[in-house]
Amino acid sequence: MRMNFSRGSLLIDNIDRTIPDWIQYDSRIGSYRTLAFRYKEMKRLFPDIEDHVFNDEIVNVSHDEKLRSYQRKAIEVWTKNDYGGVVVLPTAAGKTHIGIEAIGILRTTTIVIAPTIELVQQWRKRLEDVFGVRIGQIGGGVKEIEDISVATYDSAYLMAETLGNRFEFLLADEVHHMASQRYMDIARMYASPYRLGLTATFERIDMLHEDLEKFMGGKIFELGYDELSEYLSNYEIIRIPVELEQEEEEEYEKNHDIFISYLRRHRITMRGPWDFQKFIMSSWNPEGREALMAWRKARKIAFNARVKKDIVRYVLNRHRGEKTLIFSDDTESAYMISREFLIPCITYLTPGPERKMYLDMFRSGKVRALTTSRVLDEGIDVPDASVGIVLSGSGSSRQFRQRLGRILRPGDGKKAVMYEIVARGTSEYGTSKRRRKGVPVSIDDDKEE
Repeated sequence: MRMNFSRGSLLIDNIDRTIPDWIQYDSRIGSYRTLAFRYKEMKRLFPDIEDHVFNDEIVNVSHDEKLRSYQRKAIEVWTKNDYGGVVVLPTAAGKTHIGIEAIGILRTTTIVIAPTIELVQQWRKRLEDVFGVRIGQIGGGVKEIEDISVATYDSAYLMAETLGNRFEFLLADEVHHMASQRYMDIARMYASPYRLGLTATFERIDMLHEDLEKFMGGKIFELGYDELSEYLSNYEIIRIPVELEQEEEEEYEKNHDIFISYLRRHRITMRGPWDFQKFIMSSWNPEGREALMAWRKARKIAFNARVKKDIVRYVLNRHRGEKTLIFSDDTESAYMISREFLIPCITYLTPGPERKMYLDMFRSGKVRALTTSRVLDEGIDVPDASVGIVLSGSGSSRQFRQRLGRILRPGDGKKAVMYEIVARGTSEYGTSKRRRKGVPVSIDDDKEE
């Protein structure tokens, strides 16, 4: 028996025994075929197979990084799970350290996959600093393939047919991004027998997540903020309710009523994000489009309530001199705060060099506050801050945990504070409760300021 890799599949010749149903005969080429992710299983089923998939290269890397106890435990569990699985730890808990340790243990060809070019560049620099070897980059206009390389999800997907047998270790940062029809092909078409996923939370429960568990090894280790308190800054979460102005309230109610009336007429119940997706799919007709536009207008009114600027001013004055991050759900709100308080703003529209300049200024203390939309929620290495202000956001607990993690890096005597500014009497209240689910708070959830 002989096994080769071909464009995301394993080709098996000369099979002389009973085979499972996931191996199919391909009459076009006169050979048997199965998806590449079955490589490890094939080696187990047919230990005597002639293997032409990998070259079994040894990559001589080592490091002197020190792991915390829970990071060592995560590595132990991953190792016992046959070097596969997903580790779930909150932002600021040091998931990168776990990835570095895994690379050092395996000492084999490795591809690290990350969702954004900024994260790719961070991983590349960190790995070069730790291991002292040249690290490849695939993505962002660069195609430099080394024994250890870092790629965007897009590039790893587009090159799966050619790179699928280049790397024995597949390390997926922010692995929840792989739970999509497009990126799931990375997990399917790479033959990598060793796999590790890193993420802040497994939030979605659906068919794609079931597939993700099958292809990446399932969730094997998870800790939350409450279990990591000795390694993170003390913190509290304070919700500040604000009142809409009369004109805003009237406009909000008018649009909210249009949206709710549509849901009732069509018997649509909103229990989670997937119900909302069903609503979006049903809004192709004029009535549905009107309801969708009304929902967007009501949401915008709540997110951009004029009084919120006064609360931001109050918080900035209260924490004068402390490094503060102001989060919003949309670019309009972020730029509004930037203009009002003359502080730098980072959105998806901000060019890379300008973004780096603002983060460097924030790190050095030249500026003490940044306002941002969603681009700093995930992955990007944001300098230490102690105050966070959520001006607006989604109901995603993943997003909220990531934002909270931005202010939790420990420091001497540091106590972090996260403020949520929510418009009273709007859907923001329900959104606030949903996103805080599973996040321990040091004040009672019903207490407000």
